[in-house]
Amino acid sequence: MYIIVLTFIHNLEVKFFLIWNELICKSITIFTKKEMQIHFKIIEKEAVFSILPLVEKLNQNRVPFEVLKQRFTEMITQNYECLGIFDGDNLIGCCGMWFCTRHYSGKSVELDHVFIEEAYRSKGIGKKMCMWVYKYVRQKGVEAVELNAYVQNFASHKFYYNEGFNALGYHFLKKL
Repeated sequence: MYIIVLTFIHNLEVKFFLIWNELICKSITIFTKKEMQIHFKIIEKEAVFSILPLVEKLNQNRVPFEVLKQRFTEMITQNYECLGIFDGDNLIGCCGMWFCTRHYSGKSVELDHVFIEEAYRSKGIGKKMCMWVYKYVRQKGVEAVELNAYVQNFASHKFYYNEGFNALGYHFLKKL
């Protein structure tokens, strides 16, 4: 008689044990859960195109890749920086930052194209990203953080409200 036993080891590995006559005949690891190694860093201007696949996902491929490439080529010449979110060497998210001074908020940063890969959402990474951004921009003398969120993106609205953001108005767009 054979018995198959499924066992979790340190919440990292799942193994099947084949037991026959109370002796373990075979052990097979069916998967290993990798620990996340999340870190944040500013993406150098020369490497900014590395975020374009993420921006394509954010925009649901509505903006052609070549157009994005052309726009980011221009953006990096302005008051723009981009934060990369990494798991090890793997880019899993991004957050653009536009630095300016506004009459109603003073020196500020506007977050743009904030995106985290779906498999990494709801794991506290967005919160850690915000903490990293707040610390980084304070060192640059920034007094306020602002952003736009798509009207239908209710999950982001809840997240930003929980981060202490307030809705000040509507963002309007008219293509010319």
